[in-house]
Amino acid sequence: MPTNLPPVTRNLLIANILVFALQYFLRDQDTLALTRWFALWPYGHDVAVDLGGGDVAGIGFRIWQVVTYGFMHGNIMHILLNMYALYMFGGLIERVMGAKRFTIYYFTCLVAAAVAQLVVVYLFESERMYPTVGASGAVFGLLGAFAMLFPREKLILIPIPIGLPAWLFVTLYGAAELIFGVTGTLSGIAHFAHLGGLVAGLCLLWAWGVRPPSYR
Repeated sequence: MPTNLPPVTRNLLIANILVFALQYFLRDQDTLALTRWFALWPYGHDVAVDLGGGDVAGIGFRIWQVVTYGFMHGNIMHILLNMYALYMFGGLIERVMGAKRFTIYYFTCLVAAAVAQLVVVYLFESERMYPTVGASGAVFGLLGAFAMLFPREKLILIPIPIGLPAWLFVTLYGAAELIFGVTGTLSGIAHFAHLGGLVAGLCLLWAWGVRPPSYR
C-alpha cells in the first residue's frame, strides 16, 4: 500500500476530490453548473438544453474540455475506483519517471483518451449528445505504464480472484474494452477513451525508450 505519495500524484488526488465535492455542492447533475462547461461534449454544433426554471443554455464542445473532463466524475463509485487506481499506481510510477515526465505522461494519456472519444462519437455516434467525464483514460495509461515497467507483478482482474501478471492483466483488460466498445456492451462507459489512454501511454513510453525488463 503506497504511503508518502509524491507531489504530482498527491495533487491530482486532491484536485479530483475537490472538484467532485464542488459538483456535489452545486448539485451539478441537476444544474449542469460544471458539466456544461467542463465535461467533454461531442464535437459539433452546440445544442440548446433546458436547465429548468425557464433557463436554456447552449452546450457543446470547448477545447479546454479535453483536460477538464478528467477531473470530473459521474458518481461516488466512479471517483472511488479511479482515485484508488491513481493512489495505487500513480505514486510508484511517478517515483520511477520523476515528477516532470510523470506529469507529461498523465496528461498525454488524458488528452489522448479525450481525442479517441471525440473521434469515435463523431464518426459512429453523431446523434449522441451527452458528455464524458472521469480520469479513467489517464488511469488506463497508468495501468499500461505499470505493465511495461513491472510486467511480472501480479494484479487481480475482478471478478476473477486470481493474480495475473501485469502484462497479461492489461492485455486482457484492453481486449475486453475493445470488444465492449465494438459490440456496444456496457454502452454507458467510454471504452474507446480507455483504449485511447492506454495506447497513447504505451506509445509514449516506447518513444521515450522504455522497454519491459527482459525475461530470463
